[in-house]
Amino acid sequence: MRRAVIAFTAFMGGLVFLLTAPAWADGEALKGTLQNQGQPVNGVKISVVAEDGKPVDDATSGADGKWEVPVPKAGKYKVTLDTSTLPAGVALKFQNRSTLDVQVYDGSVRNVLFALVPAGAKGGAAPADDGGTSFWDRVAQLTFEGFNLGLIIALAAMGLSLVFGTTGLTNFAHGELLTFGAMCAYFFNVVVGVHLVWAALISVVIGGIFGYGQDRFFWGRLRRRGSSLVAMMIISIGLALFLRYVFLFFFGGEGAPYADYNAQPGIQVGPISAAPKNFVAMGIELLVLVIVGLALLKTRIGKAARAVADNPALAASSGINVDRVIRIIWTVGGAIASLAGIMLGLSQNVSYQMGFQILLLVFAGVTLGGLGTAFGALVGSIVVGLFIQLSTVVVPTELKTVGALLVLILVMLFRPQGILGRRERIG
Repeated sequence: MRRAVIAFTAFMGGLVFLLTAPAWADGEALKGTLQNQGQPVNGVKISVVAEDGKPVDDATSGADGKWEVPVPKAGKYKVTLDTSTLPAGVALKFQNRSTLDVQVYDGSVRNVLFALVPAGAKGGAAPADDGGTSFWDRVAQLTFEGFNLGLIIALAAMGLSLVFGTTGLTNFAHGELLTFGAMCAYFFNVVVGVHLVWAALISVVIGGIFGYGQDRFFWGRLRRRGSSLVAMMIISIGLALFLRYVFLFFFGGEGAPYADYNAQPGIQVGPISAAPKNFVAMGIELLVLVIVGLALLKTRIGKAARAVADNPALAASSGINVDRVIRIIWTVGGAIASLAGIMLGLSQNVSYQMGFQILLLVFAGVTLGGLGTAFGALVGSIVVGLFIQLSTVVVPTELKTVGALLVLILVMLFRPQGILGRRERIG
């Protein structure tokens, strides 16, 4: 078994090396993507000037927020964002950084980042609040955004928690299930031309099949061979790297939006402003979470899954087909993860790293709520999402994830089993 694990790791390491071999650009250029709260910003003018003050060229961000300016040679350039072309409600986060000095090297395309925020947010261009009302409006807006993020994390965390509860596997490749679902929806929506609703339904089905196939042809065989949970966890890390770079190879390194429901105008509901797709997405996420929760409590397969999670040996001795239950859990987990990836891609661009970037928050939600408990994953994910967004009231946006992980550490110190987890006797 050791030789099989070593050979498998070496094989995946070789594939990763081949897929990540550097690709050389044909020329030098400056480019970027303008986004505000995950939505592309269209019609913004970008000017590029050489170090000697000679103008190079201008560009305007497109419907996907992207812009690009080729430059004649390597060297230093000044990139300026024309703030007068920013749409209403959008501002630069740092007003003194409308012009950036950028070094371009031979054969390279340099990404330039301009941080945008809603006008009036911390660091934005609008005046400060008037003494109370604006502050509470912002708290209400951040609370809504926290629930939105928390529900996406909960979808991903529920599948991860179900797999852990029934198999004991800490699956670091779970984030790639999200990316897989988002990219399937992107393929059917953008490349094939299917409407996003139907593309999402097809992708959820394919995600479920992908989850079933993983257990049927990979994880199930490792379990039957007696692989330890530590070995399987390490293999999951290798599988995550392999899948991530496969996605990079076929999709590319740049993010891209779906063809439908892109850059919708916001609607105002009391103090909350959001695109209509956000309200619909939250409704779908809540509905799916409720259906899965009721299925675990009321259906025969749900009760069998809870029995396997409590004691696989006892469940098997009572006549439950443990392998069949685990395979169903993998199928459901893959489908839910694909849906989570689609919802994440709807709120931001689809990219090959999107699942990896949210994976740590998914683990935080699962651990905070209680490992192996589906409802604990839901509660923990909502707490993580709310804390991430609300923490930006007092800390810079760049540190919001750190604060959520700090809360996780504090909770674990006083309640190691998580919010809804049970204490277990060891020894």
